Amino acid sequence: MIRVLIVAASSISQSGLENLLRASTSLQVVRVLSDFGQLSEGVEELQPDVVIAEITGQDRTLPEEVLKLSEEAPVPIVLLVDNANDERDLDALRNGVRAVLPRNMSPGGIVAAVEAVGVGLAVLLPEGLDTLLRENTASRRTVSPPLVEALTPREIEVLGMMVEGWGNKEISTRLGISEHTVKFHVAAIMGKLNASSRTEAVTSGIRHGLIML
Repeated sequence: MIRVLIVAASSISQSGLENLLRASTSLQVVRVLSDFGQLSEGVEELQPDVVIAEITGQDRTLPEEVLKLSEEAPVPIVLLVDNANDERDLDALRNGVRAVLPRNMSPGGIVAAVEAVGVGLAVLLPEGLDTLLRENTASRRTVSPPLVEALTPREIEVLGMMVEGWGNKEISTRLGISEHTVKFHVAAIMGKLNASSRTEAVTSGIRHGLIML
């Protein structure tokens, strides 16, 4: 059973998404939140497998809470937006989002996307996939800047777990070290890779051949 946390400002959207997802035998709605300010606390308390969040209006800037979530407690996120398939979708995908879907997508499509994200997949509409492929092709032609400093074996090990989407608490448990030590390693990794986020650090690590997918 895939545990889903819903975030939507409109009561109509809240009710619609909850009824839609509850109709699926593979999905369990653990809670419905009315704003992003409750997101981090809800994820920490409920440990959902997927977060589905609605962003309305023309301002498609990712809420601070989503960015914080992707840094501290990575959880797959599905976004519902007014207009999908533009450059802002790529920014979302770089920051922990696994699917960006139009709000008017068919109910079956939304359920299928949540189910796919819940088992570790990412969902892209055809137009978004074309854009992403073009960007990846261009990035391969770009020479990565040299590392500020070489990573230690332990830092490479932590970086590999970051690739898997593990949060600091999971990494500390797996390695048998304190969460404070994990945060120290993550900070060192980001500094050496000249990265401003975990996602950027992972991308840089892959480009430098430090980790393999």
